[in-house]
Amino acid sequence: MSVNKDFHPPLNSRGTRKIKSKLRQIVAISALVLIAGVALLLLSSGPSTELEARETPVKVNAPPPPQPVREELRNTVPSGSSITALLGDYFTPQEIHKLNQQSSEIFPFTKISAGQPYRIITLDGQFDSFIYEIDTEEQLVISRTADQVIMERQDIIYDVIVAPVHGLIKTSLFDAIHEINEKPELAYILADIFGWDINFILDLRVGDSFQALVQKRYREGQMAGYGRVLAAEFVNQGQSFKAFRFKDGDQKVSFYNEKGENLRKAFLKAPLSFTRISSGYTMRRLHPITKVWKAHPAIDYAAPVGTPVKTVGDGSITRKGNDRGNGRYLEVTHSNGYKTMYLHLKGFPRGIAKGKRVTQGQVIGYVGSSGLSTGPHLDFRMKRHGKPINPLKLKAPAAKSVSKEHLGEFEVLIAPLVAQLEENRTQFQVAQLQVPHENFQPEKPE
Repeated sequence: MSVNKDFHPPLNSRGTRKIKSKLRQIVAISALVLIAGVALLLLSSGPSTELEARETPVKVNAPPPPQPVREELRNTVPSGSSITALLGDYFTPQEIHKLNQQSSEIFPFTKISAGQPYRIITLDGQFDSFIYEIDTEEQLVISRTADQVIMERQDIIYDVIVAPVHGLIKTSLFDAIHEINEKPELAYILADIFGWDINFILDLRVGDSFQALVQKRYREGQMAGYGRVLAAEFVNQGQSFKAFRFKDGDQKVSFYNEKGENLRKAFLKAPLSFTRISSGYTMRRLHPITKVWKAHPAIDYAAPVGTPVKTVGDGSITRKGNDRGNGRYLEVTHSNGYKTMYLHLKGFPRGIAKGKRVTQGQVIGYVGSSGLSTGPHLDFRMKRHGKPINPLKLKAPAAKSVSKEHLGEFEVLIAPLVAQLEENRTQFQVAQLQVPHENFQPEKPE
């Protein structure tokens, strides 16, 4: 009987378990070896950028440099002050001298006026800039950089709104302006606009009304005065006077009525805005000092000492003097044979001299009581071709109306303004019903 060498007798269950146990051991060892190999491979090849955690880099800002300490000195120019007194703490005498030379073509320091506001700004105690307000429109700015000093004139920047204002006359224009919480400056503006048609000394009555569309200027949130008046109306003794601001081509800006007629006349109604007449025009008056009856071909305006006196028309100064009777006086010669005289003055502004040209409304003197005078007043006289005339009865010719070339432009401009004034006027009529009807009577001339 042959033996089959390929025959493998079946294993019992115990043998089977042994084999399976050995197989599991082999598999586990192989897995450990494989893991160890992979780990070695990873360590040898360096970190993988694909497996690294992605983090946003944190940017560390350098601390900001300390801000310079800014200080600002606000003041007004004292009487008798100079640029050396104002800036001597910040500039050497040599630098002040150079500034003086530099200012001659920009704004001469000799024109710096007492009472005008100025500011000095410093950074960490070092001079930065000097700002002087020349007027309500311009300022002089001196600033220092690292290597030079800059001097220039700059426009004053305002925040501007157009606002309607209106009021009723009960006693005076000043009181009416005060009652509506507006600045006295507005009274002067309205008087300048309507001063050719309305004598604000004699003509006002209770119940008169006014309105205006005016620019109000603001700086740093505070009211800083008025800009342009775009349109205005004054109702005086039932008669309406309207004014619209317009520039007719190359002509200077003027005010015209709704027909395009110029409000500007050859002469103002009066040389002072607000005062009273203490003595009128007469050919027979007892002089209060000499007690002699003689002609008084003049209008005496009683007013406080220092009240500005304006020339009533364009012209040239032909006489300026001081004598016992007239005191300090001025004569202005106008076109068409007219002359005006201003007597008993306290003094004159700088630059007023014989031969100088003056323009209508320019301040030429100040009310005083020089010469034979019982108190402060202006003696105002007018002549034509050497003969005295009563200034209150003069019908002065008007300036040129809007040109035909620009009349259409003018009409388009004023159309919405006329509508707005009419609307406001209707509202005023209701308020005027509450005003007493008795007339305000100014003091009558003697």
